[in-house]
This record gives sequence, C-alpha cells and structure tokens, in this order.
Amino acid sequence: MLQVQLQNTSPMRLNAAFDCANGELLALVGPSGSGKTSVLRAIAGLLKTPNLQGRVTVGAGPHDVWMDSTQGIARPPQQRRVGLVFQHYALFPHLTALENIALATDKTWAKSQFDELFARMGLAGLQHRRPAQLSGGQQQRVALARALARQPQVLLLDEPFSAVDAPTRQTLYRELAGLRQSVSIPMVLVTHDLNEARRLADRVVILDAGESLQVGPPDKVFASPRNARVAELVGIQNHFQGQFFSHQPTDPPGRGQLVWLGRNGTPGFTLSVTDKGRIDNAAEVSWVVAGELLDISADAPNLPVAANTLTCTLQEVLALGEISLCTLVPRTLPDQCLTLNLSSAMLRQQGLGPGKPLQLHIPSQAVHIMPLRT
Repeated sequence: MLQVQLQNTSPMRLNAAFDCANGELLALVGPSGSGKTSVLRAIAGLLKTPNLQGRVTVGAGPHDVWMDSTQGIARPPQQRRVGLVFQHYALFPHLTALENIALATDKTWAKSQFDELFARMGLAGLQHRRPAQLSGGQQQRVALARALARQPQVLLLDEPFSAVDAPTRQTLYRELAGLRQSVSIPMVLVTHDLNEARRLADRVVILDAGESLQVGPPDKVFASPRNARVAELVGIQNHFQGQFFSHQPTDPPGRGQLVWLGRNGTPGFTLSVTDKGRIDNAAEVSWVVAGELLDISADAPNLPVAANTLTCTLQEVLALGEISLCTLVPRTLPDQCLTLNLSSAMLRQQGLGPGKPLQLHIPSQAVHIMPLRT
C-alpha cells in the first residue's frame, strides 16, 4: 500500500494526505496549479525543495520508506521503484521502442521477456520503430511498457491520455482496465477531466492550492461534497446558499428545515431535509441537489401543494436529441435557477416549453447540505 503525507510551504504549498491500496487506482483531481503534479513528483522523489516534510511509504520493510522527514530519510528517485508515465510520453526520439524500454531494465532481461511485454502492450512487431514512426496511442503504450519494465511498486500516471484523440483514449482506457487485472500495485492518476476520474478511479482526491479537500469514491464525492469549494471544483451545477435549522419539535424525527436564500440573502422557499446532526442550528450553509432525483410535472393550480414542491417557470429548453437541457426559475426566488437534463419526450407529452409553469418536487434525499468551508 502506498501511504502519503506531504507538507510544504514554498515555493508550492502542499498539505496532502491519502493512501492507495495494491490494485487500486486513485485519481488526483483539481484545477491547474492545484498541486497534482507536485504530489506525483514528491512521491517519485523528483520534487526538489528544502521545505518538503512528511512521509511516503510503500510497505512495512526498511527499504519501503521512501521519505520520512522526522528520521531524515529521503531516498533518491533511483532507489524508489516507481513507474512514471508522462503526458507527452518522454521517449527518446533517436532510440527505437525497444531501446527506450530497455533503458528501464537491467541487463539480465532476455529477448523473450521483451517480446512478452511488447505483445502484452499491443506493440508486437513495433520493437524497431522510433517514436516518430508510431502513432500517439502507440507511443503512450511504449511509455507505459517502459514504466512497467522497472517492475515498479507504484505506477504514477501524469495526465497520460490528454495528448491522444478520443477513439485512442477509449482504447487506452480499456487497456488500463485490463492492466489492473494483471498488475496488483497502487496506481495514482493525475487528471483534470472529471469524467475520466469517475470512469477510471476507485477513489478520487480533490486537490485545491496543494491541499487535499476530500478523498473518497467518485460517486460519493460528487454526490456529497464536503464543502462549497469541493462542490465548485467537481462542477456541480445546482449549487445554492441557505440557512439550516436543525430538528424542531414539529418536525418528523431526523428532519430539519433548509431555507433557500437568494443572492442577497433574501429567504425564499423552505425545504424539509434530512438532519444528520453535523451542522449547527441556524448556520448558513451551501447545498446541492441531485437533478436525477427531482420530479417534474405540469402546473396544476387547483391541487394542494405537497411538501418540498414549488412552482417554477421553464425559462429555457435546449433540445439535445432524447435529452433536453432545461433551465427552471422558482417563482419565489427569481434570481435563482436550476439546470436539469429532462426527457424530450416527457416535455412534449406534458406540453412543457419555454415560459410554461411547472411543479418541481425536491425529495429530501436529493438535498446534500454542507458547511461553507471546513
């Protein structure tokens, strides 16, 4: 297991902590300048700064402690069994694919071992081609094969798919999935692509300004961000401000009240929500809502309004085939809007179009409340 604890003050601030089990793929996600590559370089022993503190281990043996600032341990890169794959391959242009890979091996490798590796990576017959004679996908496979030839304890992937076209990227995704079944080592992937992280990773680390804000399974992090900044970084569209009032005597057990606030702090609609006992009474909060759990129906003014149901105006409909991107504006909060992907067929069946009123039901389980910052 890879275990990482890093602190640094300058020139790049770091305050990151996470682990990655054997066979697990962990994605480091964050905007440019968030410290993703710096963390990778620190694991590999390539981050040269006198202020770096912390601990990096890959097991329980004495040689598995790669860094421990309290004991004065900082093993150089050549003493860390790391396989590192870069965004732009980092292949030597004057060497063949075979010669590039051979640089990562010791001199005891037999021809059969190279042949087996080339076949395994889908590179059979390409041993004697130089990088300029290979496609982008083939160059990336050579870079990955070179990383694996080191027989690494950890595989580090620094945006390895961003330089290839979409079809090649899909192929490489499948090959990485197959590789994980045969190589049981920790894999750490740096990516700025949220969809890529959700598709490939068992867990994600959300990084911002060098700090790990949240670690967990992608679906958990994206559905239940720890705070407002995480919600912003993972691109949640339906993200609002509110004031939370914990369980009152008139509320059902485990329920509280969330007052939806407008841009100027003006109170609007009140929602009944789940109270997990983690947020102080009357605290100002951020909250997000899972669009796929919302219920939409044509406005029926003569029917009694159910709990957590409010009248909205369908402000905009952008048809995208079977799905339409819709913007809804609550009547009681005209400076707020929700963005939802709705069935185009459902909109037609209910006669809903731009300017039409509708009823929006927000189930309590669709709402996730979080502090403004933790």
